[in-house]
Amino acid sequence: MFRIGIDVGGTNTDAIILDEHNQLIHSVKSPTTLDIKTGIVTSLQKVLKEANIDKTKITHAMLGTTQCTNAIVERKKLAKVGVIRLGYPATASVLPYTAWPQDMVEKLTGNYALVQGGYEYDGQLLSEVDEQEINDLLAKWRDKVEAIAIIGVFSSIKNDQELKVRDLIWEAYGEDYKVSCSSLIGSVGLIERENATILNAALCHVIETTTTGFANALEAEGIKDVEVYLCQNDGTLMSIEYAKQFPILTIACGPTNSIRGASYLANIKDTMVIDVGVRHQISVFCRMDSQESPL
Repeated sequence: MFRIGIDVGGTNTDAIILDEHNQLIHSVKSPTTLDIKTGIVTSLQKVLKEANIDKTKITHAMLGTTQCTNAIVERKKLAKVGVIRLGYPATASVLPYTAWPQDMVEKLTGNYALVQGGYEYDGQLLSEVDEQEINDLLAKWRDKVEAIAIIGVFSSIKNDQELKVRDLIWEAYGEDYKVSCSSLIGSVGLIERENATILNAALCHVIETTTTGFANALEAEGIKDVEVYLCQNDGTLMSIEYAKQFPILTIACGPTNSIRGASYLANIKDTMVIDVGVRHQISVFCRMDSQESPL
């Protein structure tokens, strides 16, 4: 049995094959391409050819990528986002995009609306959602935004209003339309949760391109009936469908996986890990309580 791991970085795309004993069979490196898919295909074909293994014995395929991080840093391939905050007038003192870099706001269109809705900290109703207000807003935004972030005051405690607005969006734009609900992403803090939700919505195109490229590359090489995962930023794995819903979870997965991988390969609990990348260098002291494989 074999497992394939591919990492798409800003510069290179690496691919490895492990056996059932977590022993490295082979590894390759090739330049990351603008369309992402070509780099994945090249590395995958190369590692399979050079390792010369039986493809039918591949059981798992994992993808780690910094593409979402790079998209934010470089302001590239981001979707045009509309932000709906349920909490008017209670939250009007701090507007969406407060303290954001202006070029980032412009890239995402800067469209936002404070509308009726939200809850108190104890779950009591702040105000009801006005369906007509939402529908009027959606009519105004049609063809102007490619994804919508919904943020309700204390929605992490009670999120029925966010889900109601999501349903109204799908009724107006279709069920394939990209919607991010903050209650499924963040915790109690309104601004932090809002910012994460906006970025999650903005990354919908990047994650779609990345995951589709990976799935198509596997299929083209005859690798079928395998479990396919993406790495997330706590060092664990998530399914492709989950990653499409929450691309924000791939942010900083590179350094995290470097830490876990280095600790695992070194077979020691206390270690200094240095991740040297094109855009940054990260030095982290980590203590691993478990020596389970990060893959």
